[in-house]
Amino acid sequence: MDAPENERPSRQALVERVLAFTEAFNREDLDAVMGFFAPDALYVTFEGRHCRGLAQVRAAFEPQFQRAYGRIRFLTDDLVVDADAGKVVLSWRCQHELVALPGPRQWLYRLAYGKHFGWNGVDVLHWEAGRLKEKRTYARTGLPRVTRGGMSF
Repeated sequence: MDAPENERPSRQALVERVLAFTEAFNREDLDAVMGFFAPDALYVTFEGRHCRGLAQVRAAFEPQFQRAYGRIRFLTDDLVVDADAGKVVLSWRCQHELVALPGPRQWLYRLAYGKHFGWNGVDVLHWEAGRLKEKRTYARTGLPRVTRGGMSF
């Protein structure tokens, strides 16, 4: 999808790009995920923290890829695409499987949520010239709403 800057990607090209981006997360391939970002990208976490540039974005994602929160998978619920603007709103469910968490966190998380739990969120993605310029993640509250069980990996 690396189109020249003056050429807008099709809706289908944006959908494919977003799904490939999500699949890189699900493969736990941080290098592949980072390959989607523009050098000056902005990532706003669901807590509202602003990470600018590849080094800060990568540092924000590293705990997730080191399984600090267990094994994580993102399931796409819905995509809203504005191809002319290069924007996609991605509604997803984040599934956690608690495996090998360091220290007492695994016991505490399992007590609170069970071995499998998930929560819902939304990403607003801004694409430019085939690269992710901005990723803003939203959840309902500072602590995401979670539901127990029902996970399949």
